[in-house]
Amino acid sequence: MTDSKVDTIIRGGLVVTSTHASPASVAIKGETIAIVGPDDLMPPAEHVIDATGKYVLPGPIDVHNHFENSDVVNIDDWTIGPMAAAYAGVTTLVPFAHWNIAKYPKLPEAIAAKLDEVTPQATLDFGLHFFVPNAPAALEGLPDAIAEAMRMGVNSFKMIMAYKKRGIICRDDHIAKVMAAVAPGGGIVMLHCENGDAIDYLEEKAVAQGCWHPRCFTETVPAWTEEEAVNRAILLGNMTGCITYVVHLSTKGGLELIKQAQGRGQRVWTETCPQYLLLDADDAMERFGPYVKIGPALRRSAEGHQEALWRGTAEGYISAIATDHSPKLPEDKEPGWNNVFMRPDGKPIPWGAPQLETFVPLVFSEGVVKRGYPLTWMARVVAENPARMFGLYPRKGVLQPGADADILIIDPAARTTIRAADHHGKAGMTPFEGWEVQGRPYMTLLRGRVLLNQGTLEQKPGYGRFLAAEAPLPPIGGRVD
Repeated sequence: MTDSKVDTIIRGGLVVTSTHASPASVAIKGETIAIVGPDDLMPPAEHVIDATGKYVLPGPIDVHNHFENSDVVNIDDWTIGPMAAAYAGVTTLVPFAHWNIAKYPKLPEAIAAKLDEVTPQATLDFGLHFFVPNAPAALEGLPDAIAEAMRMGVNSFKMIMAYKKRGIICRDDHIAKVMAAVAPGGGIVMLHCENGDAIDYLEEKAVAQGCWHPRCFTETVPAWTEEEAVNRAILLGNMTGCITYVVHLSTKGGLELIKQAQGRGQRVWTETCPQYLLLDADDAMERFGPYVKIGPALRRSAEGHQEALWRGTAEGYISAIATDHSPKLPEDKEPGWNNVFMRPDGKPIPWGAPQLETFVPLVFSEGVVKRGYPLTWMARVVAENPARMFGLYPRKGVLQPGADADILIIDPAARTTIRAADHHGKAGMTPFEGWEVQGRPYMTLLRGRVLLNQGTLEQKPGYGRFLAAEAPLPPIGGRVD
C-alpha cells in the first residue's frame, strides 16, 4: 500500500475494461485515475464509494447526437440534451454542429463561435463534429480551413447523401473534394448513407398513389437505398484515402459491404444504434407513426437486419453503438399521422426521435443481460472504441492510471420500466415506452466528481469542458469472447 493519500476510492465492484473484468478498486486523485488494482494496495482516501455487487465501467461516450439542425428545431438544446444524457449514465458527448456559412464564411470562425456558445451550457465533457454544407463556398480554401480546424481540436466532418428537399444533400463530387481535404491530416469524414434521389422518387410515387399513412414511409426507404450509398461512400473513401465513418448503420447489406472493405484493409468504420438493433419497423410505425420517422428508417425484424447488426457489434465490424438523438417538436411531428411525408404548409415531416435517455440501460439489458455478451463488449462499444476513433483516447474511454476519472457504476440487479414521463428531455415520448430493462446507472463520475448519484444530478451546466480531439486511432476489432 502506498502512503500517498487520494481523494476517492471505488471499492467492492467488478472493474471492467475492453479486455477484462475482475474484482478491483479504483483510486482517484484530482480529476484522473491514480491506481487500478487490488484493494489491499489502495492508499488512504478522503472518500470511499462502495460498489459491492456492482459493475464499474469507463464512462460512456455518445458520438452521435443532435442539439441543433440547420432547418428544423431540435427540442433538446445544448443545455437540456447533455443534462438528459447525464441522467442516463453518459459522461461524454460528441454532438454535431452546423457550419452557418452565411454568418461564418470560414470554418475556424464557426468553430470558435460554437465553442463560445456551447461551453457555458455544458454539463458533460464534449467534443464536436462539424457538418460541411453543400454550398460551393464551403470548398473555397477548404484544405487550409480543415487543417486549422484540426489544430483547434475538430477532426471529424459530416455530410449527408440524402434530403434533397431539405436542401442539404451532398453530391459525390462535393463529398470527394471534402474527403481530399480531410485525408492529409488524418481526419474522418462521416457520411449519412442513403440514396436521396431514389428515396425522393419512391416518396413521390407513394404520394401519387395516395399512400400517406405512416406505414407508407417504410416502403419508400428500402434497405437497398442505404446499401447503395454505403457502397459509394466506401468507393469515395478508397479513392481519396480518407477515413470513412458510416453513421447509424441499419442494414445487413451495408454491414457486408463494410466487412469486405475492412477485409481489404480500408479504414471504414461504423456505428449502429439501439433503435436499429431492437425496433421492428411495422410495429413501431403502427404505435408511434411519425414520431419514429427517422433516417435511415427502421427495418423489419423478419428481414434479419437486427440480428446481423448485433453480430456485427460482437464480431468487431461495428465499432460503436451511439444514439442519433434528435427529438423534434410534437407540433412538427403530429401532422404526420395524416401525411407522413409533408405538413400542410408544404414542409417535410421532420426526421428524428429521442434516444439518449434509454441508451445505457438498453445496451446493458439487451446486450449483456439478454444476449449474454460480456461486459468487455459493452466497455468496447460505448467507451473505448468511441474514444479511440474520435481522438479522445487514452484520456477518455478507459480505466487506467492517467485517464480522466470518468466512471459508470451499474447496479445489475435493478429493474425498471422505461417511461417517457420519467425522462428529462422535452420530447415527451420514447419509442421504447413500456420496455422492461435490467440494470441501471447507479452512479457516474466525471473527472473525479460525482455526476449522477442514484438518480440525482450533482453537477450543473458549465462543469463540462471541450475536448480537443487528437489523431484518430483504429478501433479495437475482432470477436469479443
